[in-house]
Amino acid sequence: MRFLLVLIAVVVAALAVTEFTMQPSSADRAALLVIFGSIAAATGLASWLLPGVTARFRTLRHTVLLVSMAAVAVVAVAVAVSAQLMFLSSHDLRLVVVALGLGVVLGALLAATISRPLAEDLERLAGTARQVGEGDLSVRSDLDRPDEVGIVAVAMDGMIDSLRAGRADRDQVEQSRRAFLAAIGHDLRTPLTSMQAAVEALQDGVVEDPDRYLRSMLSDLDLLSGLVEDLFLLAQIEAGKLDVRTEPVDLADLADEAVEAMTPVARRRGIEIDIDADHHITVLGGERELGRVIRNLLDNAIRHAPASSHVRVEVGDGGRDATVRIVDQGPGFPEGLDVFESFAKGDAARSRTHGGAGLGMAIAKGLVEAHGGSIAIEPGPGGRVAFRLPLHNVRLPQSGTR
Repeated sequence: MRFLLVLIAVVVAALAVTEFTMQPSSADRAALLVIFGSIAAATGLASWLLPGVTARFRTLRHTVLLVSMAAVAVVAVAVAVSAQLMFLSSHDLRLVVVALGLGVVLGALLAATISRPLAEDLERLAGTARQVGEGDLSVRSDLDRPDEVGIVAVAMDGMIDSLRAGRADRDQVEQSRRAFLAAIGHDLRTPLTSMQAAVEALQDGVVEDPDRYLRSMLSDLDLLSGLVEDLFLLAQIEAGKLDVRTEPVDLADLADEAVEAMTPVARRRGIEIDIDADHHITVLGGERELGRVIRNLLDNAIRHAPASSHVRVEVGDGGRDATVRIVDQGPGFPEGLDVFESFAKGDAARSRTHGGAGLGMAIAKGLVEAHGGSIAIEPGPGGRVAFRLPLHNVRLPQSGTR
């Protein structure tokens, strides 16, 4: 219906133009109406028939060729009808027919020539899509066209690049996941094997000091309990279901408590922990969770600090944010590695030679972000990790000096 209305509007416009430019007589008006009507009818017939015909073509080239010939045929009908109504001589009419035939042939040749590059580029796009569908992400269409085909080619190449990057990320995550599961399996198997050996020894009655075996089993149970707790906490963090009860807490006090808790571990390696926090810094958060963050970062620093060195804890504020920084004198973090990735077990920050399941840094990041803060590795020397939290406007009362 819309196409029919456009055809009628075009015919009316053509009649209006001839009315103002030719001042035709009544007979001329009738002739013009016949001519223009015939052209419109031929166009309408072509628009009705061609879609059904071209839908069966296997190549766009045939469609372009047929449409071009149909356009030439519409012009030929217009010229033929005009020539007939102008009462040309038979000689002139034959010349017009021959010229129209030549025009149709040349139009078809032109359409075939122009449509060939288009058909080749579309076939290239189709071949690229087939290869991508078969899993080959190294291909590209590399078409350089300013038209819609070129836009589709650029979009396809961009899609291939995204798929290739996604596959690389997926492979890396899968590799890290396997390493992570292997590490967790090792950390589970070691205490379980020890406990099994202790139970068998107790059952066989071959132990001289049962209490020592029971203490060893209790230590292994504590290790397993801590690992399971870490896994459960990490699962809550990654699922976005961590429930933190917030209240005003003093980061300096939490740092003091963490240092006190980790000092025995550090002294076994001859490491001293220094703390620089000369005033109270209040944030809104969970006391247990933020204390866990500082202890995890301290534990990581102690694992990688050289023997007989120092680990420093700095607590300060920058006006709007509170900052806790842990600095050790170790080799630092390898550039380009995401040490906060929960599956990144193979990096230097969680090497098997230093022990641990490799969850501490990931848990620290999740807990900090759950408090609306950020955590990052800072440039050396040494290993430097800092996290920042929004300051709270409530100052806790002074409890003493440090």
